[in-house]
Amino acid sequence: QSCHRPAGQRDSQKPGSRGLPEGVEYIPTRKKGKNPMKPVGVAWYSLYARTRLGYLFYQRQVKKARERYPQGHSVSQPYCFPGVKILPIPVLSNNYSYLVIDTGSSQAAVIDPSDPLAVQAAIEEEGVMLEAIFCTHKHWDHSGGNEALCQKHNSCRVYGSALDAIPQLTKGAPCSRYSPLADREKVSVGSLTFEALATPGHTVGHMVYVLDGGPFGSPPSLFSGDLLFLAGCGRPFEGSPETMLASLDVAVALGEDTLLWPGHEYALECLTFASLLEMDNAALEQKLQWAVQQRQEKRSTCPSTLGEEQSYNPFLRTHRPELQEALGLWQGRGEDPDTFRARVLKEVRRRKDLYQAS
Repeated sequence: QSCHRPAGQRDSQKPGSRGLPEGVEYIPTRKKGKNPMKPVGVAWYSLYARTRLGYLFYQRQVKKARERYPQGHSVSQPYCFPGVKILPIPVLSNNYSYLVIDTGSSQAAVIDPSDPLAVQAAIEEEGVMLEAIFCTHKHWDHSGGNEALCQKHNSCRVYGSALDAIPQLTKGAPCSRYSPLADREKVSVGSLTFEALATPGHTVGHMVYVLDGGPFGSPPSLFSGDLLFLAGCGRPFEGSPETMLASLDVAVALGEDTLLWPGHEYALECLTFASLLEMDNAALEQKLQWAVQQRQEKRSTCPSTLGEEQSYNPFLRTHRPELQEALGLWQGRGEDPDTFRARVLKEVRRRKDLYQAS
């Protein structure tokens, strides 16, 4: 099964932009003026991430999304290999949870269960046993369903970084390979093997999870949370450009055939923004046309591959002279190459934060 579909015609409407105050991010939404998060500043982020106000806000998000998207915000299809099935679950207004199934044993894991009702419905429809929850980070739109699912599935363990305050993170596990997880630790669910990789930046304890595809004759699958999106990346709320660059490099090192399963459906906005930076990028133009058609039909745009991403994702192209020139940046004499790349990443991030799709 392929994630590619025939490209539609590119929308003739040109994107607009609007400046936002420094330290503020525009979070995209389908309906103009109905973005529940609104611009995210330092004070609001602290309230959302560190107080009960964040949980109450998350509950409001869930309620509104269930009313607006009773069948989910996108039409997604399972991705199957012999022995494994990956089911994207569209939740909230643009999030994805993923149910990963060992079809031989009917054991399953879920990544970032935002809406426990949607995840539970998928579990029941597939007839599987939930053994593990892998949380990429603490934000409620990725971890808010942990408690409800743990109450329903007594043997289910919650895995994540101890550096993030992840709800229901399993404690007192009998051996060190269980949660909380350290960088490069592995967890088995049936015949599935997941490797946790520390990727700080978006949060201090952000982790991504890599499913080993070798036993199934498939490429690896990267469940990237808010580290990496199709043509985009998460904002470094709790890290520097240097930290985020190092985390993105960890992802890229997984190999070009690695499937990318992001935490959000941001493809169309991210690709449109990227096209403003590299107007002569043929791979970017082709992917944008494809994404336009996918989203016109409300179809999911995941997965992509890390090889594809390196051809059009500006956050993975900080080493490319054409992007550096488009940004008006040049490496200083004696400047360390990674220091310069971090400077390029910072400028791409700054422009993305000021960008708003029309």
